[in-house]
Amino acid sequence: MWKPDRHSNQPLYQQIAEDIEQRISYGEFPPGSLLPSERKLAKQLGVNRSTVILAYAELRALGIIESRMGSGTRVSKFKWGATPKHTPNWHRYVEGGHFLPNLPFLRRIREALQKDRRLIDFASGELSADLSPVKEINLVMSENHLTQYLGYDNPQGFAPLREVLVAYLNQYRGIHTTESSILITSGSQQSLYLITQCLLTPGDAVAIEDPSYCYSLPMFQSAGLRLFRLPVDHKGIRPEDVRALYKKHRIKMVFINPNYQNPSGALLDSERRIELLNVASELGLPIVEDDPFSLTAYDGNPPSPLKAIDPIGSVLYIGSFSKIAASGLRVGWMVAPHAVVERLADARQQMDFGLSVVPQQVAAQFLQSPYFDPHLDRLRTQLFYKRNLLVEALQKELSHLVSFQIPSGGLHMWCKINPTINDQRLFEEAIRQGVIYVPGSVYGSDSGYVRFTFARPKAEEIVPGISKFAASLRTVLR
Repeated sequence: MWKPDRHSNQPLYQQIAEDIEQRISYGEFPPGSLLPSERKLAKQLGVNRSTVILAYAELRALGIIESRMGSGTRVSKFKWGATPKHTPNWHRYVEGGHFLPNLPFLRRIREALQKDRRLIDFASGELSADLSPVKEINLVMSENHLTQYLGYDNPQGFAPLREVLVAYLNQYRGIHTTESSILITSGSQQSLYLITQCLLTPGDAVAIEDPSYCYSLPMFQSAGLRLFRLPVDHKGIRPEDVRALYKKHRIKMVFINPNYQNPSGALLDSERRIELLNVASELGLPIVEDDPFSLTAYDGNPPSPLKAIDPIGSVLYIGSFSKIAASGLRVGWMVAPHAVVERLADARQQMDFGLSVVPQQVAAQFLQSPYFDPHLDRLRTQLFYKRNLLVEALQKELSHLVSFQIPSGGLHMWCKINPTINDQRLFEEAIRQGVIYVPGSVYGSDSGYVRFTFARPKAEEIVPGISKFAASLRTVLR
């Protein structure tokens, strides 16, 4: 974000006025659009409110903006040669459309992280830079030549990567499939988006775990789906709840994350897995299995996915590179019946004609390289170490204030705050203290829960981060 230059001879308010005028001329703020309040803009730019007042006064004097009591400050419609009947009402367009914006907490997290890079980040659900195989991928790229053809690829994805994934899924996940049943995507979220847009229709009822990462994705509501909850306990969901929801609401699909569930860290019990597949088979009910965390199992023995024991093809299986290697590669995959793969590949081709070939080639080469297994070993060791640091910090700082189950894999710790607390106040106080996390309500939970992602902060930040959170909690409780 642009900031005024405090070393310039030009006064700050003039710099701000010129920047706003330039943005208006570029169309970033069209005629009639609402500008940030003086207080909000001052906070964004790190200046006194009086400086912004002077900048706005300068622009008003030039007729570039206008202010009305109760209506805020807007770009003049007449200075820029536009009248109300000619000016698109961009606010109405922004507020319209069927694709909903992110949840307020998530927008606030993004804003806070962009504004202050010093925040200790327990919110971002990805690996820290030191856990990503940057060195290994550089070696892979230096040792292999990229294909000479860089045009549009097969809508299902780069064929050599799908061939490699057939072997990978068999070796690491116990899934037997063919390349024609694999669709390459840009990650789990694109897989979920394609499923909700192409295989379901507005008004359909679906079952989602409670809590669940899916509740943080407005794509389900944007698709007009009715969401019904499957409570998660320490053994995962209860299959009888699926049957009950089917009888009552005729659910069309079940979305689950059975291995180190996000955010709870729960592992679906082996008996419940078999029972769930039996229920799905009996009802003809598809299951969408999101499996991003299994290979992080700290003991080196990843739990099998549902797809590996699915005898009749009830399960659509989603995987990704994001949580085990590099989220920036944007490579994920879906294993599904060929008819489903063709339908989703056709839809995706309408969106973007396919994914970039280069990261798919890198992913294929890395999966086959001698560096992949050592990377997984190092990743598990480091995640285990970070998890233990977090557990020790929570026990030391918040032993009577917070309850949690210790996960055996994954990137997250799910905590319940024992005293009654105001989520918004605690969240803002934590940011003020220098730490950020995701409130549990983002995942459909009741108030008083938090998710800490221990994979994102550096190891040396975890203890100070929990100390800051503890100070925030005590401040709010007082």
